[in-house]
Amino acid sequence: MHLPRDLKGWLKVGAVLAAVIGVYLLYKEFFPELDLQELLADVSASLGAWTYLLVAVFAFLETGAFVGLVAPGETVVVLAGAVAGQGETSVLLTIALAWLGAFCGDTASFFLGVKLGRGFIVRNGPRFGISAERFAQVEAYFDAHGGKTILIGRFIGLVRVLAPFIAGASGMRYRVMLPYSVLGTGLWATFFTLLGYFASQNLDEVVSVAERGFLYFALIVALIVGVIVAVRFLRSPQNRSRLVAEMDRRRYLRPLLRFGRRVAPQARFVWQRLTPGGLGLELTAPLAALAVGSFVFISYAVVLGENPAPTGADMTAADLAADLQTDWLTSLEKLVTAFGTPVALVVVSVIAGLGFAIRGHRAELWILISGAALLLIAMPELKDAVGRPRPPDGLVEAGGFSYPSGHAAYSVVYSWLAIAFTARLRPGWSGGTTLLVVGLLITAAIGLSRVYLGVHYLSDVSGGWGLGVCAFAITTAVYVLVSHFRQNRSRES
Repeated sequence: MHLPRDLKGWLKVGAVLAAVIGVYLLYKEFFPELDLQELLADVSASLGAWTYLLVAVFAFLETGAFVGLVAPGETVVVLAGAVAGQGETSVLLTIALAWLGAFCGDTASFFLGVKLGRGFIVRNGPRFGISAERFAQVEAYFDAHGGKTILIGRFIGLVRVLAPFIAGASGMRYRVMLPYSVLGTGLWATFFTLLGYFASQNLDEVVSVAERGFLYFALIVALIVGVIVAVRFLRSPQNRSRLVAEMDRRRYLRPLLRFGRRVAPQARFVWQRLTPGGLGLELTAPLAALAVGSFVFISYAVVLGENPAPTGADMTAADLAADLQTDWLTSLEKLVTAFGTPVALVVVSVIAGLGFAIRGHRAELWILISGAALLLIAMPELKDAVGRPRPPDGLVEAGGFSYPSGHAAYSVVYSWLAIAFTARLRPGWSGGTTLLVVGLLITAAIGLSRVYLGVHYLSDVSGGWGLGVCAFAITTAVYVLVSHFRQNRSRES
């Protein structure tokens, strides 16, 4: 993140923000009665099947012809999703065409970089602030992290447009870029198409929420920028000394200085919790995951315990699943959902556990077995406690209560194993990003298969994911604490 270095730069940032706010206020002043839902319906009817061509062409041109430098491609993809949400086109075909167009654009940009070569960038790069030294750094970075840049950069405007070209020009092999491009463009097309699809169902409510969140967003951005600037400034001991001396000279700032010295131990404690070592980030990370997972699980459990009827999101997801139903997809989802059964959890845990045991990784072995056992023991009790009936007329047979989804909870094991292999067993492994994404996709696919098959609501699946995260977060936190206290006792003895 590059922040302005002088007053002129900050004035430019302020001018841009003022312009955005001004446009918003003018819109509210002159178009107070504009019916956005009706406007979207008119646009959808006008575009119709032409939306398919529009989304495919723009998705290709964004990277294939660098159009994304002036017109972000996700704008057209979101619009295409909104058109599908109005019933004028197929959301599934829209995703497929956006995916195909984006992937072909990446490929065209890559081979354009191969043809023009690094000499083209070296000659013309200085016009765009890319010196020969900087490009050499980019080449070195692509050698180590090229795949991650293609995947993650797909969601970052400027990086998305230039990354495939630079990858080709820097000598990266196409077969190395290919899987990251396929995965990145697929995630990108699916996310932004569905964003437009679901938003179009109730556009007025979306805009109303956006209006209420506008001020909060601006405050959050200002806070983040302020924190970054403060951290960069206070990182220097000389700056800290000058700041303390300046505050001590000013009478009205001395109380603030005394307060800072009083809370310094607490601030140091918080900082230590966010950095590796001891009971720092190793404990904070699972506790944060536990907080998020328990919030999702408990919130849904409380709401559904009082009123087990499907939520609005449940109904929307069920309608989308019904629209997507085909014979081949149903057969595929039946296969996918089998990987989330209790038997699958036991088999995967045993195989992975044996691998951990052979390699002597006791931490991973203990966390895996304990987390799986906790889920298997707790699931029947939690289902009975909430007592939510299953959706009617599912595509497969399923007994018992609906909340939480056991398949979704058990599927979290795949994400946990991906994290364990990447972060703990193979640090610095170049395929780590791919493995993480694959683990998350398996977890998502198993949970969503239950919605498609009509045996769980989306809220059941969300609660199941939350419960699965809780199980592995709890066992991880317990292991970290036990290991820490054992090490302390061994040092004392």
